[in-house]
Amino acid sequence: MALLHPCSCTTPPSPSPILPFKNWTPNRLLFTSPALRRRFPPNRLPPRLRAALAVESPAASGKNRGGDSPEILLEVKDLSAAIAESKQPILKGVNLSVYEGEVHVVMGKNGSGKSTFAKVLVGHPDYEVTGGSIVFKGENVLDMDPEERSLAGLFMSFQSPIEIPGVSNIDFLQMAYNARRRKLGQPELSPIEFYGYISPKLELVNMKVDFLNRNVNEGFSGGERKRNEIFQLAVLGADLAILDEIDSGLDVDALRDVAKAVNGILTAKNSVLMITHYHRLLDYVKPTYVHIMEGGRIVETGKESVAKRIEKEGYNAIPAA
Repeated sequence: MALLHPCSCTTPPSPSPILPFKNWTPNRLLFTSPALRRRFPPNRLPPRLRAALAVESPAASGKNRGGDSPEILLEVKDLSAAIAESKQPILKGVNLSVYEGEVHVVMGKNGSGKSTFAKVLVGHPDYEVTGGSIVFKGENVLDMDPEERSLAGLFMSFQSPIEIPGVSNIDFLQMAYNARRRKLGQPELSPIEFYGYISPKLELVNMKVDFLNRNVNEGFSGGERKRNEIFQLAVLGADLAILDEIDSGLDVDALRDVAKAVNGILTAKNSVLMITHYHRLLDYVKPTYVHIMEGGRIVETGKESVAKRIEKEGYNAIPAA
């Protein structure tokens, strides 16, 4: 994933891309870290840790934040998908194009397909693609395993991050970070070097240093878990960050901190796809485009005014799918 900020210390800058690791559905193993697999063989992993080590599961435009001739990062054409077990169709022809430096927001009623769309992008095993295509940085995502997608630069944060007992934040992130450096043929950072790299990023999410020694999400409030998601994004990097309701459950102060962090990691070369129900997030993170989903399709695309209209008139104001 693209490094979003150069390190302010003397340690080596973070590579691009970097492996994103998140948390996910308890009974699925997705986006598992190679470093963690080596440290904890699968047959010896506690069930909750096995689950946590997996990542849960528009119209084209050309504007970016300061660069010339932005390249397309993601192009989705006529994407259809169903629940793998029941074969119930959820996505019914989604089209979306995301260029470098853009912020795209997806809104819609519950059950409209927003979170399913995000999970299909990262390869969640609970869904199967039944039609269409997903191209990310010129490569066919549908030919990639979930871990390959994450290595390519896709990062996803989830609505309800789960905890990982026994694994501290700093150990978790250092294993993930160094796994990517090994893949790139770069030397691993020592614990001291990594601490020097990671510490300034705490300021981005307004968290204290002792947060690093706490186990991943264990005993965290809802707001702390959301900050931790953005902290992982800042440390590990992403070409395209998919943020699923990152604003849910946040008070005003926490929302500002999270939004400030999201703005802080945006560059002319990376992009964000945010899923939200509320306009309030857009008071702090200004979108390039707002998309409305209904019935498994994007039925309307526009500027921030679309979200303001939805807030005022409700989803009854959108066209039928």
